Amino acid sequence: MRVERLSQDKIRIFLTFDDLLERGIEKEDMWRDIPKVHELFNEMMEQAYDEVGFEINGPVAVEVFALPAQGMVVIVTRGHRDSHAEEMEEESDMLDEMYEMEVTLEETDWLVYRFSDFENLIAALHQLQKLGYEGGSVYAYETGYYFYIPGDDVPESDLQRIVAVLSEYGETSTVTPYVLAEYAKVVAEHTAVKTLTRYFRPMS
Repeated sequence: MRVERLSQDKIRIFLTFDDLLERGIEKEDMWRDIPKVHELFNEMMEQAYDEVGFEINGPVAVEVFALPAQGMVVIVTRGHRDSHAEEMEEESDMLDEMYEMEVTLEETDWLVYRFSDFENLIAALHQLQKLGYEGGSVYAYETGYYFYIPGDDVPESDLQRIVAVLSEYGETSTVTPYVLAEYAKVVAEHTAVKTLTRYFRPMS
């Protein structure tokens, strides 16, 4: 489980499928209103408070995105408390466990991986080339490099092998392709594996 603060009132949490499995939760359970999902949400909020000081004591909006072969991204946006909530907080210590959730669920089909340095990226791309994949786009954004594969670009039979390679050299990212297209610098587009492996060799 990884927590990232996006703004004063918004956080992003990445859950791997192993995180869900450890808690006896299937991917489909995230779409259901069941006790173990509420327990998971409480655990996420406790970790968010411990790591980034994010605390909720009122209504929140929860967006859940399912990523193929990677896990779940949960975005939590904190609502503004009204005067009634302020009064309740003074009267009861239980308010921290009382919140209304407005949940939005979406399933994405893209892959986005972050690489801390260019050498790791090139090493991964050469491994993908050996698997017969030559597409994808590479972006430079903030302090790393991002490799993006559209959802319809990889056959289901190859998906797990490609994810295994990318996970070996980089880390899954919650940055969306829309953010990359808007704010990142394009290094190679659409045929990044084919283009970059032609000009760059992996370090021995």
